[in-house]
Formats: sequence, C-alpha cells, structure tokens
Amino acid sequence: MWPEFVKQRIQDTYLYFGGSLAISAASAMAVFRSPRLLSLVSRNGWMSVLGTFALMIGSGMVAQSIPYSPGLGAKQLAWATHSAILGAVIAPMCFVGGAILTRAAWYTAGIVGGLSTVAVCAPSDKFLYMGGPLAIGLGVVFASSLASMWLPPTTALGAGIASLSLYGGLLLFSGFLLYDTQKIVKRAEMYPLYAPRPFDPVNAAISIYMDTLNIFIRIVTILAGGGGNRRK
Repeated sequence: MWPEFVKQRIQDTYLYFGGSLAISAASAMAVFRSPRLLSLVSRNGWMSVLGTFALMIGSGMVAQSIPYSPGLGAKQLAWATHSAILGAVIAPMCFVGGAILTRAAWYTAGIVGGLSTVAVCAPSDKFLYMGGPLAIGLGVVFASSLASMWLPPTTALGAGIASLSLYGGLLLFSGFLLYDTQKIVKRAEMYPLYAPRPFDPVNAAISIYMDTLNIFIRIVTILAGGGGNRRK
C-alpha cells in the first residue's frame, strides 16, 4: 500500500544493504587469503584494538557525513570503503570453518528476515520508542565486552560477563534491527518528496547492516563454542 516513491526509497536502501554484505564478504575472503593482511588484522593488544575501533568508527562517520546523491560519487566510495574495512576486521572468523560460517549466515538471514518483516508489518510505531532502552543496553553490552577482555572466562564472574556480552548482545542487536527497520520505513514515508537533499538510502542501509553484522558475529561465536563442546 506504499506510494511508489516510498517503495523506491526502501528498495534502494536494501540494495545498498545487499551491496554491503557482498563487499564485506569479498574483503574478508581476500584478507584471509593474504598472510600479511591476516596477520595485521589478527594482532592483539590495546593499540591494535583501539586502532581497529577508530578505523571502523571513523570510516563509518565519513561515509554518513557525506551528502547523498544518486549514482557513483564520494558517498558511495566512502560506503564501499567502510564495508571493505568491516570485512577485513572479521576476516579472522574464517578460521572457524566454512560449515559454521554457512550455518551462521543462514541463521542470521532467518533472524534478520523475520525481525524485518515484523517491524515492517507492525500496526503501530511501537518499536520507535525503544531507542532509550536500547541505548542503555548498548552501554551495558559494550562495558561487558571490555570487561571480558580482562576477566578470564574460566572464573564465574568472567563467564557471566562473557555470556552477557554474547547473548545479551544478540538480543540487543535484534532489538536494534526492529528499531532501525521501523525507523527507515517511517523516514521513507515522511521524508519530503521535494527536499533540498534527496532521501539517503546509504545511511539507512549502514544502520541495519551494522545490526546484521553484530548478530552474525555472535551467532558464529555461539556455534563455534558449541561445536567445540560437542567435539569434546
């Protein structure tokens, strides 16, 4: 029942979303096959972690700050670069094996497809009111992720914090996906048709892509841990 211009905006958003997935997958495979690059992104230590976070956040901010215009331009190049950086960062996950990655991809597709359908078909905008609680939850999950780097998972406290980061993060980013999807639909419906700047599908795609990537990472971690326990 959407007007044609709303359909086009949402279609463009999900085209960029699919492009992000493809670019990141290609980047991850390329880095994994290069010993030098793989060694670079696999380094541990605070400087390496901080540098990785700075690169991911910085490239995302640059991509989102550039005004959108249709076609190939500076924003599209910045978006592609950001997607490639994210792919390079997750390249070490390829060590878990193709079978686990394939299962995680299917599980992620099921979760994302189901939650996106719920958000789009919801009779009201109730998911848009989740912003405050989600922001608080993000702070808790981020703090638990940092704490898990210091506390060994062999202790009760360390195991509890690691579980909070893993399973709590999975629930959190599932909630963010509901919120961001409904926000995209609402913005596509309400954004003026004749505005000084056109509707920006790139920024909209980045938001749901980050939710999807975080869900995928946690599912891979869960499957890899479960697989290790079964082999024992």
